[in-house]
Amino acid sequence: MTDASQFTAILLEQEGDNVTAAIQTLDNDRLGDGDVTIDVKYSTLNYKDGLVLGGLGRLVRDYPHVPGIDMVGTVTDSSSPDYKPGDEVISTGWRVGEIHWGGFATRARLKSEWLVPLPKDLSMQRAMAIGTAGLTAMLAIMTLEEYGLTPENKGDVLVTGAAGGVGSIAVSVLANLGYRVAAATGRADTHDYLKSLGATSIVERAELAEAPKGPLASERWSGIVDNVGGAQLGNILTGLAYGGSCAAVGNAGGIKFTATVLPFLLRGVNLLGIDSNMCVKERRLIAWERLTRQLPMDKLDAVTETAVLADVIALGGKILQGQVRGRTVIDVNQ
Repeated sequence: MTDASQFTAILLEQEGDNVTAAIQTLDNDRLGDGDVTIDVKYSTLNYKDGLVLGGLGRLVRDYPHVPGIDMVGTVTDSSSPDYKPGDEVISTGWRVGEIHWGGFATRARLKSEWLVPLPKDLSMQRAMAIGTAGLTAMLAIMTLEEYGLTPENKGDVLVTGAAGGVGSIAVSVLANLGYRVAAATGRADTHDYLKSLGATSIVERAELAEAPKGPLASERWSGIVDNVGGAQLGNILTGLAYGGSCAAVGNAGGIKFTATVLPFLLRGVNLLGIDSNMCVKERRLIAWERLTRQLPMDKLDAVTETAVLADVIALGGKILQGQVRGRTVIDVNQ
């Protein structure tokens, strides 16, 4: 057990090109800048965390570093008028776990503008099962709706990378709202899993990776939540219905974008970038409130696994290999 002047964390250190990770006990004076200190209860494991733990992607520039892009916990000290000791708060985004020390620790010091109150009907564990992934999924759905998407639109809503964190929650919310959801995956072992979330059909990733024969394909999708990016993004835009929109939230397939202008000129489609990292607080609050009401919690619980801090380093490698599906909550105090 650490005393009140110390905390436990996964600390990344760099020597040359080699990044190592280990659980360490640190003094509070090593906490970062901020006006709110919280005792962290849970964090969660995301694809970005896997990259950071592996020293990949140049997401972290300064070492030593504590990763973990999500956290939820209880305020213990605050000089902000917005929060007082005892308040339960969530932190996602603002490059916490990349530039600023993150959630794989029992304590954190953050700026108050990076926090939102924990919704009253949401437990801490479920908040982290939702995490950045769920927030991003809801922001994508909200934006698609603002651009005219409704369950009455022609065609299914396509969700790519559907077995991942953002994809799983997007499928669940869309299905719960009455949309027909086509879930795209490259893994046959996830078909039953995706159907259990409410997907009405499964699309093989290889089908979407194949370039269309012409500049426009048949109008197949009423909207798209794309977690993959890369060459596939240009392919799937050709199948959007007239006036349809694609909310692009990830670039696991790469940042190179190749497409003709015809989907935009002849079908009036919209390509919408979703960045949950810098999302303003007011919009975050709306998204969290909707998640509390519109994400089926039984489905969330069914796709959530809980791990402890000692498991995180090994899990970081597995998530990069596509061996982790659904949501993984980290109980940092166990």
